[in-house]
Amino acid sequence: MLVAFSVAPSGGEQPDASVHDAVAAAVQIIRDSGLPNRTDSMFTTIEGEWDECMDVVKRCCEAVGEYGTRVSLVLKADIRPGYSGEMTAKLERLEAAIDAQK
Repeated sequence: MLVAFSVAPSGGEQPDASVHDAVAAAVQIIRDSGLPNRTDSMFTTIEGEWDECMDVVKRCCEAVGEYGTRVSLVLKADIRPGYSGEMTAKLERLEAAIDAQK
């Protein structure tokens, strides 16, 4: 499965409302997990089995919770049993479809 998620604290003490330290803590958990991952300016996507993905999401929420009084989680999952490598395969299929339309 692919899980794209964003996790952020609120109610923290940063005067400029910046969350980069909290996000850095979450991204470190993701990278240490060993799961394939990709981070962009809005979300991080991870790929793995249900239990291992949800464990990473939970640990990220717990880490981010150290930076505020609440945690916001946005999550989207593509659950497709029997498939792996879809983080890149989906993009390859998209690019092929775009090229075919030229």
